[in-house]
Amino acid sequence: MRNRWGCAHGGPLAHAVIRHTADDFAVIEQLGFEPDGCGEHDFLFIEKRETNTAWLARQLAAFAGIAARDVGYSGLKDRHAVTCQWFSVRRPGGPTADWQTFDPDGVRILQVTRNSRKLRRGAHSSNHFSIVLRKLVTDRGQLNERLSILADIGVPNYFGEQRFGIEGRNIALATSLFAGKRLAREKRSIAISAARSLLFNDYLAVRVVGRTWNTLHDGDIAALDGSGSVFSVDAMDDDLERRCLQMDIHPSGPLWGKGTTETPEDEAYAVMAVDLGRHATASRRALRLPARNLKWNYADDVLELSFELSRGGYATSVLRELVDY
Repeated sequence: MRNRWGCAHGGPLAHAVIRHTADDFAVIEQLGFEPDGCGEHDFLFIEKRETNTAWLARQLAAFAGIAARDVGYSGLKDRHAVTCQWFSVRRPGGPTADWQTFDPDGVRILQVTRNSRKLRRGAHSSNHFSIVLRKLVTDRGQLNERLSILADIGVPNYFGEQRFGIEGRNIALATSLFAGKRLAREKRSIAISAARSLLFNDYLAVRVVGRTWNTLHDGDIAALDGSGSVFSVDAMDDDLERRCLQMDIHPSGPLWGKGTTETPEDEAYAVMAVDLGRHATASRRALRLPARNLKWNYADDVLELSFELSRGGYATSVLRELVDY
């Protein structure tokens, strides 16, 4: 579905292959706080290769002999990649488990500590990406210029195509849910998230066309960078303009649910928006995604990229502004 929504910087400048191997797509979760070293939760920093986050959480629960709900993680990480992320495992009244004997294929525990609270969704601050693009065909001068632009002003904060499933199957799942089909809790969550992401991306695409995705205007709702906090912009002033230019604040768009006042950009999704009002609570998402500490290096027909994105940001939203992959 990634070709459904327009690019902000003129479209891809190259052709390349991504994820040729799992090592070509590496993600390191930045927790943003230090575990307190005590309490009833084991905190595990785990490297996983070609492994699904939810599946690994279930394996941790089985190993510790606890319910799956007592395992926490901050975010779902790419399966077809090498990722490092934190998990919490509730161990009330008992010693730390012997995690060195926990050894599923493709899984390696890097650090074990304790914390007084369970790790909740969205608790981490950012993710660091190291991505290798192979079989690169491009004009390096043009690509260097584009990369410099992305480093300076960021990219539209689209939800990545993986949010919608293969051939958009998660949208079909949402349609079934809203038609009354009963779904397991995990699939229900996937369906609702996909529907909200679809409407958000449509909203953002209109702002991209209007070249207002990275600027604030009277009546916008601004989002603080890296935070869930938002505030209304009644009238623009020099300070707000400066903060927006420095990417301290961003324009935001609706994540549809109960309380959303906007209408979908595509009238065909008006019913979906109403349905979401019965399944989710309205919230906001920044329209702009900074690609912080963006660095790149060439080796023959290979391009190596590294950058940091705030939680909820998709690396594919950066790549789509560079390459057709």
